[in-house]
Amino acid sequence: MVTKQFSGSPDEADLTRADSLAREIFSDIANKWALLIIEALGERTLRFSELRNEVEGISHKMLTQNLRMLERNGLVQRTVHPTVPPRVEYTLTEPGQALRVTIDGMCDWTHRYLGHIEASRHHFDT
Repeated sequence: MVTKQFSGSPDEADLTRADSLAREIFSDIANKWALLIIEALGERTLRFSELRNEVEGISHKMLTQNLRMLERNGLVQRTVHPTVPPRVEYTLTEPGQALRVTIDGMCDWTHRYLGHIEASRHHFDT
């Protein structure tokens, strides 16, 4: 599917269209790894290995793919320092920080309702 390029004001964006840029962005950022990477970065700057240690269970490949996607969407800034070996650091951009506020809310919601969800799953499964 080819994404329709957006032209016009953000208020005119049709978020329900299958070929909309908004839906593509939703698809990119609404995965567990992207959310966890954004949460892990927070207000810090981290190197690749530090970030991998922060996001338990993520593979090198998944971290690389998600960091590239987040950078492409302007949510993460990648800085390469000219040292031997090169030092690469990642930090959230202003839009990334704004998204983090929403993710923090999702994390708070998860903590608040974890027991309820666990009980509901148990009830449903039995």
